[in-house]
Amino acid sequence: MKVAYKRRHLNVNLILGLIWLVWFSLGVFGKEEPNWTDYGWIFISLMYLGLYVYQKSFKYLTVENGIINVNGPFGKKLKMTEIKQIKKFAGDYIIKTDNEELTINTQLIESSALTELNSELEKLNVEWV
Repeated sequence: MKVAYKRRHLNVNLILGLIWLVWFSLGVFGKEEPNWTDYGWIFISLMYLGLYVYQKSFKYLTVENGIINVNGPFGKKLKMTEIKQIKKFAGDYIIKTDNEELTINTQLIESSALTELNSELEKLNVEWV
């Protein structure tokens, strides 16, 4: 099961990337002599557009083969058999094992995918706090 980001979250990254791209275009092509700082806007634009493509492609969370994986550059993996406790706190799920802790931000998840995730987590025989 792949848990996607909210469309609004993805659209914000896309819009910000496009805004910075337009700002770069105005700064470079709208002046006779652009400043060196005008080229920084293309870097910011590419970062937002890259983030949009990455999040659209790899989704927020995957639950496959008994492993919960939060995708990202510093993502974490947990085996579902090692989960001891699930805590709901401030809209997040904090999943704990003996050695590790994984936080899932539910405000970034599509509502339909959140219900699937809830049903998957409720199948586990663990303590809910």
